Amino acid sequence: MTPPPIAKVSSDTVKANASGLEPATFENTAFTTPKPLSESTVAILTSASLHHPEQPGFEPRDTSFRVLDPTRRDYKLGHWSQDVDQVGYGIDYNVIFPIDRLDELAADGTIGAVADVHLAYAGNQFEVAGIRMDSGPEGAKLLLDAGVDVVLLTPV
Repeated sequence: MTPPPIAKVSSDTVKANASGLEPATFENTAFTTPKPLSESTVAILTSASLHHPEQPGFEPRDTSFRVLDPTRRDYKLGHWSQDVDQVGYGIDYNVIFPIDRLDELAADGTIGAVADVHLAYAGNQFEVAGIRMDSGPEGAKLLLDAGVDVVLLTPV
């Protein structure tokens, strides 16, 4: 069964509807002492709904993720919110997905390496339980298994 389409709403409406929500609380929080950046492998995690042309785009209520290849530069912006200004991305994808900057930081030794995989989620979600409980931990495991030490978040 296909869910009904989500009506486009302004950011003011979203802010008003979200203003009374209580944040999630956790009994235990993780804390680790990271490696120095110069020894760390860095990945990007974006909420811009990026994907490669052959990958499916993001649909409303889609809490899955797409794995992005850092050697390619054919990223498609799949964000459907009317509040996302796509002009900056059209001029320079590094505005949302700063992969070229990471390559530069790796080349000059500021970071140890650029990860072989990066992740994209659809950030305009009203219900994040699917991400928090399923695709979020799945993506985190994928990054850990790929040897990622640091994740650069680019929220859109």
